[in-house]
Amino acid sequence: MGRVTFDLEDLRSYVTGIELGSFAKAAERLGRSTSAVSAHLKKLEQQVGTPILRKAGRNMVMTEAGETLLGYARRLLELNDEAAAAVRGLDLHGRVRLGLQEDFGETFLPQVLGSFTRAHPRVRIEARIARNAELIDWVLKGELDLSLAWDGGISTPFHQALGQRQMHWIASPDFDLSLWRSGHEPLPLVMFDAPCLMRSAATQALDRAGIAWRVAFTSRSLNGVWAAVSAGLGVTVRTDAGLPSGISLLPPGMLPALSPLGVVLHRSQETPTAAIQRLAQIVADRIKN
Repeated sequence: MGRVTFDLEDLRSYVTGIELGSFAKAAERLGRSTSAVSAHLKKLEQQVGTPILRKAGRNMVMTEAGETLLGYARRLLELNDEAAAAVRGLDLHGRVRLGLQEDFGETFLPQVLGSFTRAHPRVRIEARIARNAELIDWVLKGELDLSLAWDGGISTPFHQALGQRQMHWIASPDFDLSLWRSGHEPLPLVMFDAPCLMRSAATQALDRAGIAWRVAFTSRSLNGVWAAVSAGLGVTVRTDAGLPSGISLLPPGMLPALSPLGVVLHRSQETPTAAIQRLAQIVADRIKN
């Protein structure tokens, strides 16, 4: 059997289509025609020697081979992009002070900042994990160069909207919802200390639906919230960013619908350094994808 060498552009079309849930959207995102993306997928299937996608109603879903290929494709593309950034950014230096919402800290920090640091070893990263109000305040005071925060309606002079994340009701699989459904008990909530955007969204949605609730547990840290939810103390509202194993999203319709929440990258300067601009672009690309 001859050696197979995958084309990175074929892999990029495949990964983008899977992540966006549509290969038509992938074509638009990548600036290619839908026929070009289809040709990439066909070529990949020929190289793999078995289908990587199959029909499921009106949609296309991955086969077992497709799922295996996806993992390797992501790793190959990440290494390629990291290598390109390293070669082009050898002269990048300086300091970047970055603030992050706790939701993005566990997965975002090692993945994005680790890759950035390897590609740009002369840039020193100072990262802080904090809540929205602090992140925005520190940007306005010039104590942070960049802050990745939820959109709470407070803007800064230099900010960039990065799309939205859907809020969800989240609970332990063992949490028993029968008591509040029977009307005998108010729904127990596990929340951040007030003020909190998602806490307000949860209580307002329940009030509109006429569902009684009580705050059963509060915490100043996201780890505390996840621990309490995992222990079955109540339900919480977050996005799926950084969702730990062992707890899950409640099925739609079980509790009132929630709106999506915007993600914003705040910048302290109109014309930042090259290092800040580079990290800002990487953060924006990662969140949008």
